[in-house]
Amino acid sequence: MSRLDVTLRIPSVLRADAHGAAAVTVALEPGATLADLLDVVRRTHPRLERRLRDEQRQLRRYVNLYVDGEECRALHGVDTPLSDGSEVRVVPSVAGG
Repeated sequence: MSRLDVTLRIPSVLRADAHGAAAVTVALEPGATLADLLDVVRRTHPRLERRLRDEQRQLRRYVNLYVDGEECRALHGVDTPLSDGSEVRVVPSVAGG
């Protein structure tokens, strides 16, 4: 079976935690989930991963991840399946007063 190429799009506010990258493309095994992608990010860009997940490896409340345009919490959270060519966008919550 072939591997899946998945692209993680990183907003400008978090790029310093990803060595300045606007996007990272990762090769994953078939059947991979969002959690699998974030596990790879933990190894390659640990500071970025800590901004996305907490110590229990759950998504932080103030960060939204969209898988192919759908907010992952409306799908299966970190268990959301990925497919070849999937695009995951990181969208930090905006707070104001």
